[in-house]
Amino acid sequence: MKSTDRRAGPGPGEPPQSGAGSVGRRRFLGYVLAAPTLMTAAEIGTAPKAAADGIPSAELTALVDLNDLMTAAALPTSGLITVTVETDGTVALALPRAEVGQGITTSTAMLIAEEMDVPLDRVRVTLADARPELVFNQLTGGSNTTIATYTPVRVAAAVARGRLMQAAATELRSSVGELTWRAGVVTDGAGRSIGIGALAGKAAGGSTRQVSVELKARDEFTVIGTPRGRIDALAAVTGRKKFTLDLAVPDALPTMVCRPPTINGKVGSVANLDEILGMPGVTDAVVISTGVAVRARTFGQCIDAVRALRVAWKPGTAQGKSDDTVLKELRAAELPLGPPPLPAQTLENEFVFHFRSNSALEPNCAIADVRPGRAEVWASLKSPIVAQQTIAAKLALPLSAVTVHVAEGGGSFGRKLFFDATLEAVEVSKKIGKPVRLMWHRADDSRQGRTHPMSTSRVRVAYVGNAVLGYTQRHTSVATDFGHGFGEIVTAMAAKLPVGDLTFSETYFQLSRSMPYNFGVDSQLLNETDKSFNTGSMRNVYGPDVTCARELIVDRLAGKMGKDPYAFRRAFLGDARARAALERVAAAGNWGRAMPAGTAQGIALQTEYHGVSAVLVEIDCRPGTINRPVRDGVTGPRVTKAVCAVDVGLAINPRGLEAQMMGCLMDGIAQTLTAGLHVRDGYFLEASWDNYFYTRQWNTPPELDIIIMPDTGGKPGGAGELGVAASMAAVACAYGRATGTMPTTFPINHGTLSFEPKPTVPPVPQSPTDGLDHAY
Repeated sequence: MKSTDRRAGPGPGEPPQSGAGSVGRRRFLGYVLAAPTLMTAAEIGTAPKAAADGIPSAELTALVDLNDLMTAAALPTSGLITVTVETDGTVALALPRAEVGQGITTSTAMLIAEEMDVPLDRVRVTLADARPELVFNQLTGGSNTTIATYTPVRVAAAVARGRLMQAAATELRSSVGELTWRAGVVTDGAGRSIGIGALAGKAAGGSTRQVSVELKARDEFTVIGTPRGRIDALAAVTGRKKFTLDLAVPDALPTMVCRPPTINGKVGSVANLDEILGMPGVTDAVVISTGVAVRARTFGQCIDAVRALRVAWKPGTAQGKSDDTVLKELRAAELPLGPPPLPAQTLENEFVFHFRSNSALEPNCAIADVRPGRAEVWASLKSPIVAQQTIAAKLALPLSAVTVHVAEGGGSFGRKLFFDATLEAVEVSKKIGKPVRLMWHRADDSRQGRTHPMSTSRVRVAYVGNAVLGYTQRHTSVATDFGHGFGEIVTAMAAKLPVGDLTFSETYFQLSRSMPYNFGVDSQLLNETDKSFNTGSMRNVYGPDVTCARELIVDRLAGKMGKDPYAFRRAFLGDARARAALERVAAAGNWGRAMPAGTAQGIALQTEYHGVSAVLVEIDCRPGTINRPVRDGVTGPRVTKAVCAVDVGLAINPRGLEAQMMGCLMDGIAQTLTAGLHVRDGYFLEASWDNYFYTRQWNTPPELDIIIMPDTGGKPGGAGELGVAASMAAVACAYGRATGTMPTTFPINHGTLSFEPKPTVPPVPQSPTDGLDHAY
C-alpha cells in the first residue's frame, strides 16, 4: 500500500498542513507523548451530536439518550487512552473497560489493526487498572464501549502510524511519500525495509507534541466491518485464559462465606468457631458484615466448614416477604394513568414481571491483599473507580494506596457493575491480615446476589377508528440499585440518597426508553418502591419489561382494528431504519405462513441508543411439547424458530454482533417462558442454575437466523443490550397468538414450582455425588 499524508502530521521543522488547526470531517488532532517507546493518544474534541435519524417526534431519546450522555461524559478524558508500539513489533492498549465475554478486546484490537495496517494478532489489548483520572471513562455499561472509544482509539493508532512513517523516512533516508507500509513493515523504493518494532524507540517522543491526522474513510476499511474470530478464543477453549480465580497471587487461599437464611440477614452469634478452626485445612474463620468467612487450603474444605458452622441469625431486610406481598406493595405504589383523551376508546392491561437472577456463569469472586497502609485487589469490575474509591474510604487509606486490577470476567450483563465480593474480600483480608481468594457459591449468588427487580407495568392506549391518539405506560418496580453511579464516587453516592435514588432511576428510565410508533401523545413514567432486595442493572435494565408490555398491547390493538400485527406495526413506524428492519425480518421469517393449531408466529420491535432490532419467532404450544418430561423442570412451550434483524450502524465485528444477538435471544426466551425467582419468607427458593431455568438446550430454537442490516450512518452503535427486549416481546406475542390468551405474568410458568427447594441452613447445599443420576 502506498503511503500518503492522510495520516502523517507535520514532521520536525515542517510547516503545518492545511487545516491542521481545526478538526475536519475525518481530520483529528492527537498527541505523541513523551515516553521511551512510541506512545500516542487522541486530542479532546467536541461532544458528539445525537443521531439525526431518530424517530421524528417529541421523544427525548430521539434528541439525546443515555448512550449520548455517557459518550459525552467520557469524551474529556479520552485523551488518556493511549496506544503504545513495543520494541517486539506489537501494538498495545490498556482498555479502560471490562471484558466479560462481550468481545470488546477483539473489536478494539480491530480498530487499531485497521488504522495501523498491522495484523490483528500483533495487537495486544489488556484491561486497565482503576484510573480515577478517567472519571466517567471507565464504566462498562449501556452498550457504550464501542461508541465512546471508536474515534479516540483510531486517532491514537493513526498518530502512531504517522510517527512511525516519519521515523522510517529518517532511518531509510527517504521521503514519506516514497515509503510503503505492509503488515507493520515499512519499505523504501530500493527494497530496504524496517519493522515497527525497530522504529518504536526512534519514533518515541522526547516531549509531548500535538499532531494532525486523517482517519481512514469507510471505503478504505479492510478490517472494520469484516467478521473476525475472537482474539482470546484459543486461550478460552484451551483453558489458558486467566479469570480472577486463576490469577497467581501468593498466599491468597480459598475463602468462602457462610450466609444468612434470609436476604441480608446478620450474624447474631456463632456457637462453634473454635471447632471450625480445628477442621482440616482451615486457617481462619471470622465474623464479617455479611456472614462468617472461612479461609482454608481448598474450596472443598471451605465448603465443609461453611456447612458445619452453627450460627444464630438476625432478621434480614426482606423478612417475611413473598411474591404476593411484594406484588401488593407494587400495586399500591402505581402512579395513576390519568384521564383518557376524549372522545376515544381505550385498551388497558397490567403486566407482572417477577424477580430474575443476575448471576453470571462465573461465580462472584475477588482476590484481596490488605496490609498496613495499603490494599491490592483483583476482580472483574465494570466500575473499578467506584470500587477503588469505596475501598479507600472503608480502609481510611489515601486513594493512591489502593490498587485495583481489572480481570477478565466470565459473564456479567450488569452483575459486575457491583463489587460485593471485592468488598467482602477486602474486609476478610483486613481482619485476618492475609491475602484471600474469595468465591461465592452458586446458592449465594441466587439467594443473596443481585436480581432484576420485580415490577408491574400498566399500559393504556386510546384510539378512534384506525387512529391512535395516545399511549400511556406506568411502570412500577422494586427499587433498582444504581449505587455504581456513572463510574465514580459522586454519582454513586447521589444514587443512594433518599431523593437521589428515584431521581437517578427516573432519569435512566427516560433516557433509555423509546417509542418507535407514532401513537400520538406518549407518556411513560417510572415509580420505584421497596429497597429491601439486592437489585441491579441487569442487561437492558427496564427495556425488556417495558417493551414486552407495549408490544403485547400493540398486538391486541391490531386485533381490535382487524389488522395484521406486522402490517399494523409497519403502518405506524415513522423511522426508515426501523421499518427496514421490520420488513426484513418479516420477509426472512416468512411472516403470515400457515401454521398448525397450537403454534404461531410473533413479531416485535425495539429501538434504543439509535439502534434497531426486530425479532420474529415461531412457538410450539401443543400438549406434546408442553408436557415433555424434563427433570425438575417446567418445560412449557418451545421456540422453534427465530429471526433477528439488527441495525447498529457500523458493525465493527459482524461475527461478534451475531453472537451478541444470539445471547439476547436466549435472554428473551428465558425471561418470557422459564426464568424467574420465587420469594418466600424473605428468601429466594432457587439455589443454583439447576432450578433457575435459564434457556436450556431443549428450549433453544433449532432454526436461528441473525441478519445484520446494512450500515446507513457510518458510525457504530451499541449492541450488548439491543436484542433482549424485542426477543422477549416477540416470544410473548407468539405465545398469545398460539394459545389465544395474551400472557400477563412473566415468566409464564411462574405459578408452577417444579422443584423441591433446597434448605437455607446450611446455606451451601450438599453437592451431588455424581452427575449421572443426580443422587445426593
